[in-house]
Amino acid sequence: MKKNPKIAIAGFALEANRFSPVSTREDFEKSCWHEGEVITDLARQTSNLPAEVTGFYARMDESGPWTAAPTIVIGAPPGGPVVKDVWAEFMQKLEKSLRAAMPLDAVYVANHGASSAEHLDDTEGDMMTLIRSIVGPDVPVVATHDLHCNVSERTVDALDALVSYRTNPHVDQRERAAEAADLLVEMFSGMKTQKSFIRLPITPPSVTLLTARGPYADLIKMGTAMMQSPVEGPIANVSVSAGFVFSDLPKCGITISVTSRGDLAAAQRCAIQIARAAWADRGRYVPDMLEIPEAVAKAKQTKVPLLFADVADNPGGGGRGNTSWLLAAFNEAKIPGVLLGVFIDPALAQQAHNTGEGMEFEAVFNATESQFSKRYSARARVLKLTDGETMGRRGILRGKKFSLGPSALIELVGTGTRVVVGSLRRQLCDPAMLEMHGIDISAVPILIVKSRGHYRAGFDEFFPESQIFDVDSPGLTTPNLKNVDFKRLPRPVFPIDQEATWTEPTWARGL
Repeated sequence: MKKNPKIAIAGFALEANRFSPVSTREDFEKSCWHEGEVITDLARQTSNLPAEVTGFYARMDESGPWTAAPTIVIGAPPGGPVVKDVWAEFMQKLEKSLRAAMPLDAVYVANHGASSAEHLDDTEGDMMTLIRSIVGPDVPVVATHDLHCNVSERTVDALDALVSYRTNPHVDQRERAAEAADLLVEMFSGMKTQKSFIRLPITPPSVTLLTARGPYADLIKMGTAMMQSPVEGPIANVSVSAGFVFSDLPKCGITISVTSRGDLAAAQRCAIQIARAAWADRGRYVPDMLEIPEAVAKAKQTKVPLLFADVADNPGGGGRGNTSWLLAAFNEAKIPGVLLGVFIDPALAQQAHNTGEGMEFEAVFNATESQFSKRYSARARVLKLTDGETMGRRGILRGKKFSLGPSALIELVGTGTRVVVGSLRRQLCDPAMLEMHGIDISAVPILIVKSRGHYRAGFDEFFPESQIFDVDSPGLTTPNLKNVDFKRLPRPVFPIDQEATWTEPTWARGL
């Protein structure tokens, strides 16, 4: 490796749902906002930094002496596009710190990849273009992205390599960051990359994008099998990114990004092979969900514990975590042993804290109603109060600090339905979110989670695949994409438009 390379670190994490309220500075401050050398300090301990940043530091530390030049790393929970002022501040601070850190040997960027601003579609493209304009054409720039990223041609053009996750639920952030570090080490020894990029007119429902099984899993497996070590061949990385359809942008859709070691033809052969397979298999991106009455009936009849996922109200995709459709249906059916989490309602959480443990009160869910978040009232008893601060135990939050804000476990009088109420938007993806409230998950017969898929990596020790069901209901992250009022998607696009077609790039003729 190059002797003591100096590498700048930057990151912007936001999955932007155009249909959600805008993301403000407060959203970032309550989740992750770090600048300068504190990033290096936090990267080498348990912190709220993105796992990719800690993973990158760990691999570079293993590789030999290097100098970190941290700039700015911020992140917010999935929500609406970032407000203009916050994006401007981020870009100004990134530019100033990058220029101050010059000369640099490389730049590592830890982005989610599906952000946007209220005034700007291609935030990632602007960010990567700015970085490239500062460091020049010869300094390697490598980025990691979530697999739900929306990749633009501008982003690919500005980067030397793009590395996206290969697991959903996401449990490989550190590994992908290590892969990015390894690519930089190769480039320090003189390796030059070539890239091939294809976008397909497919915007799959998020519940069809698991990597353990299904059509997307097959693509990930295909791409991974094509990757080669430096001694095996030219294909350094294959990133098959599913996209995030609720961003509602022209750059949405499945993308294939192939990075080779100087061999453009090899990268193109790899990319077109995966793209053709994806297009031929597009008909499999069909959600498998229960309607609410079906879910209630199944819960009434079951003899084994069941988990029902409220996938249309996923805070991990910009949902507010506060729709009451499933809560009302299961509670009014008087199904015993129901536990729901996490219902996001700061006012209700505060009301529970004001009431006190062991006391009863009139619980009003969504005292202020919105489009999908309807009011629901019930007499409730406060069972447990917490500050919401803990550390993840499994899955996407394993080993990472997080906060629900002031939270409470309440029990609805007369039915025994229990609800974990939180103040900050977090999807229920880790058992610790329930266990911090004194809940024995192994004794829960019916669990309702407000999450799209990350719960699977957190709760698989309690609920096998055969006991898990996705439930359809109204919400900001509904898998029924034909019910969403998209404005910016590049139509026609599959599966919304069954007649959608794809024209292969001209360079693919003869391949």
